[in-house]
Amino acid sequence: MFRQLKIFSGSSHPELGQAICDHLEIRLGRSELIEFSNENLVFHIEENVRECDVFVIQTATSPVNKGIMELLIMIDAFKHASAARITAVIPYFPYARSDKKDKPRISITARLMADLLEVAGADRVLTMDLHSPQIQGFFHIPVDQLIAAPLICDHIKEHDALENYVLIAADAGEAKGLGRFANRLNLPMAIIDKRRYADDEKAVPTNLIGDVKGKHALIIDDEIATGGTLVEAARFVEKHGALSVMAAATHPVLSGPAVERINNSNLKQIFVTDTIPTRDKQVPKMKVLTVAPMFAEAIKRIHNGDSISQLFR
Repeated sequence: MFRQLKIFSGSSHPELGQAICDHLEIRLGRSELIEFSNENLVFHIEENVRECDVFVIQTATSPVNKGIMELLIMIDAFKHASAARITAVIPYFPYARSDKKDKPRISITARLMADLLEVAGADRVLTMDLHSPQIQGFFHIPVDQLIAAPLICDHIKEHDALENYVLIAADAGEAKGLGRFANRLNLPMAIIDKRRYADDEKAVPTNLIGDVKGKHALIIDDEIATGGTLVEAARFVEKHGALSVMAAATHPVLSGPAVERINNSNLKQIFVTDTIPTRDKQVPKMKVLTVAPMFAEAIKRIHNGDSISQLFR
């Protein structure tokens, strides 16, 4: 067994790192990150980590590429400080959408991320709701993927009567993930069929598979980026007779015009988690649920050698 559990946070989401430590009733590790005028980074560990079980928390948020470099430097520092094991805790995995070669002459960057983390010295990875679950297979080290569906479903069941609701997948690709919510909420599903009529045109909603007329719609997705797909889907189901529209997503990326689009949309409410900080995103209709207890429990189980799969039951 490892000598001691220690948790350190990068600069991307220190609030989540502190919240995880509060749940575990341990102190957040002391460290210092210095950025020089030439944009080079130095990470200094301010306490002994020799033979310790170290967890490094860093999520993918703006500036994403700087955060990736910071994480790699942190892992390398712990490796050379003789940590017994290093787990990269990445609530929102960077470049998760770049998981296949769907165009000629492009990088499969999610695979590159796996290689970089391993070369830097990570012994395992803990993440949540990968956009593509097959990313776990890009690694040669253990990868634990937590699922936010139980957290979101429990909150919805506590605060809303669901007798007349239907779950919506914004496109066919999201239908499989929708099943986790349908099973827990015991609700019917509908799928928006999107078509692209030319290579240089975006896909647009064309058909609705399922019935939403006279029902309250709950759109499910793994992340909200620019908000275009979500807002478009909300309009589409309302056009097909939905009484109201809400949405739930794990990762509130909220890039570009997302905040303005959501605030001006017909969406009644949105449920997200704090895998990504939203401190500077003013969306009054958005409810943020914390994943800190779930990550804290997962970290404790990994440290003690207990099963992670029990968290999904």
